[in-house]
Amino acid sequence: MEKEYIEINKKSWNNRTDAHLESEFYDVKGFIEGKTSLNKIELDLLGEISGKTILHLQCHFGQDTISLARLGAKVAGVDLSDKAIESANELAKKTTAEVSFICCDVYDLPNHLDEQFDMVFTSYGTIGWLPDLDKWAKIVARFLKPEGKFLFVEFHPVVWMFDDNFEKVGYNYFNTGAIVETETGTYADKQAPISNEYVTWNHSISEVVNNLIKNGLEINSLDEFDYSPYNCFNKTIEFEPRKYRIEHLENKIPMVYAIMATKK
Repeated sequence: MEKEYIEINKKSWNNRTDAHLESEFYDVKGFIEGKTSLNKIELDLLGEISGKTILHLQCHFGQDTISLARLGAKVAGVDLSDKAIESANELAKKTTAEVSFICCDVYDLPNHLDEQFDMVFTSYGTIGWLPDLDKWAKIVARFLKPEGKFLFVEFHPVVWMFDDNFEKVGYNYFNTGAIVETETGTYADKQAPISNEYVTWNHSISEVVNNLIKNGLEINSLDEFDYSPYNCFNKTIEFEPRKYRIEHLENKIPMVYAIMATKK
């Protein structure tokens, strides 16, 4: 199953990349002109990163990787999709950013990289593509220097319990196995003329936290937020600039959480 899900998801992300590059959601033109892709949530937690080395896991086509570099960090980005990494390298040239990119599955990273970093960063829609969070946490720990920081920002698992229109609970909060689905369009452009099969897993917060602790990371903070900085869900309203909620649920559910941890 492992090879199968990797191939399915790689094809899915390769298929999405062109639509994402052209979408208003990612605003590549504005980004090239200097707009950051990072949100207040992660910027507040990052603090001063000038001169630090950062490993960015599951970086897609590299906007956050480049945004981190623009803040003065030395950054390496990793992603499964060869189409996304090809686009990331092109974007780095257009923005004259000094970054490096590696194309591989996250679990396979030790076969492609042999160094440690001041910080590991990953955000928004990443761990749902991974079946085994113990293996994931081992990768995080492997690439952190002693006392290095891990910053993780992710959509809250409560969000993934609902059906697409947030009208009923359609999925288990806990990881009960692979979820295989087909989607028309993509979150960045719901009208895009593409269709993708993909495989995901739901992960509870306790599954995330306990695997990080088990692999030698000390949790410094765990924050939850009642909004998403991205308009990637159905039935949303923008109640403040770059803050979205499900209209009929208002502020009643958590939509994002953030963890800062230190390697012991």
